[in-house]
Amino acid sequence: MDLDPAATAFAALGQPTRLALLRALLAAGPNGMPAGDLAARLRVAPSTLSFHLRALEQAGLIAATRQGRSLVYAAQVAALRGLFAFLADACCGGDPARCGDLARLLDPFAETRPMPPAFNVLFLCTRNSARSIMAEAILNDIGRGRFRAFSAGSEPAPEGPLPEVLAQLRAMGHDTAPLRSKSWTEFTGEQAPAMDFVIALCDTLNMQACPDFAGTHVTAAWPLPDPAKFTGSATERATLLNELYAALHRRLSIFVSLPFGTLDRMALKARMDELAQPLAGARA
Repeated sequence: MDLDPAATAFAALGQPTRLALLRALLAAGPNGMPAGDLAARLRVAPSTLSFHLRALEQAGLIAATRQGRSLVYAAQVAALRGLFAFLADACCGGDPARCGDLARLLDPFAETRPMPPAFNVLFLCTRNSARSIMAEAILNDIGRGRFRAFSAGSEPAPEGPLPEVLAQLRAMGHDTAPLRSKSWTEFTGEQAPAMDFVIALCDTLNMQACPDFAGTHVTAAWPLPDPAKFTGSATERATLLNELYAALHRRLSIFVSLPFGTLDRMALKARMDELAQPLAGARA
């Protein structure tokens, strides 16, 4: 990196909000984060956020892609590595190996080595209107950068996700705009993303009858109660919905913490099957 680009990048970072933005995007990983989520997390007005995002983008430290109606921003790790290398390459008279940990910043293959891909996870339920929709939203939030969640059904609800489910997700801070009920055939074509995990969430879905989702590594069944069948007063139904959300959140929090790098397929299958059992303190 030359002197002028380095000076531009350091100048762009010389402001607290921009540093906070960059740290948030680094934490989000390669999938990045929508501008609206960034504004909410940092408690910055949208107009102010746009100003700082533009400064970082012009410095080459972040980049934006459009996904539907949202702009999603991601940190440019190669540019950051170049910035660190600019500081470190003169270390110890041009011999950075003598500078301890700084030598790792100058890995000659680091800028071209691909980042580990995220795991694709598909949640299935017959109508794709409640449980699988919840799971998709939860995993995309708690697994940001390491997991990409999708959902589908064998007989997707034409009216879309249940309104009370969407209301519950919004109340818990999830973005519901991308959520829709869709057929599992969307994930069987040549252009469909390969699925690492397929998890069925309703007890009426026969995993043996599922289509062939190319690339699937592990399948599992976590049967959970159907919110469409909840009865009682509005308060009672809301309580059941809260319990369902909590049960899914607990399972998925454990799932994202599994040591994927050290478990083979059979061991992963066993650990995921264990998660089908009711967790301590959970009713679902």
